[in-house]
Amino acid sequence: MSKTFFEAVKGRRSIYAISKESPISDEQIQKIVEEAVLHSPTSFNSQSSRAVVLLGEQHDKLWDITAETLRKIVPTEQFEGTAQKLSSFKAGYGTVLFYEDQAVVKHLQENFALYAENFPIWSNQSSGILQYVVWTAFAEEGLGASLQHYNPLIDDEVKETFGISADWKLIAQMPFGNILTPPGEKEFQPIEERVKVKK
Repeated sequence: MSKTFFEAVKGRRSIYAISKESPISDEQIQKIVEEAVLHSPTSFNSQSSRAVVLLGEQHDKLWDITAETLRKIVPTEQFEGTAQKLSSFKAGYGTVLFYEDQAVVKHLQENFALYAENFPIWSNQSSGILQYVVWTAFAEEGLGASLQHYNPLIDDEVKETFGISADWKLIAQMPFGNILTPPGEKEFQPIEERVKVKK
């Protein structure tokens, strides 16, 4: 890689203006997600993280499901803004669905009872790491992405539509595509207020 690690970290931003094109092939997209799932750390090496990559019509179907679900609960006068946001996600090339396998979490809780209440927390942390790895890898390849959370509202219909295991818990959705508009400058709080070093 030509970039340093922290250049890649800095390059990962939330990109909302995306298109139905991709600078890399479907096979490369799949490879990125597979490598991220294989090599992102999990507590107790549980390997509880799961991912589903939706492309083409399957990607469109996800955001149609989301729109119809929200139409039923968002007041009519407020739905236009919601619809525009969802359309911007559907305008992308694909979506990665991030899941955590609750059968794995439950197994750990049963076998390591002392830490039982922590395993759901650690599972979510594992998913966060995976999301970050995929997001940063996408950015390195020129794919824009953002992270969305329409779960648990859409969970049941998404499971039924795409044949997802009942044990998998939806954590986040990542729409991605070719970047139409780069992000603006990011403002930072003073670092000395956020990092303390004690010697």
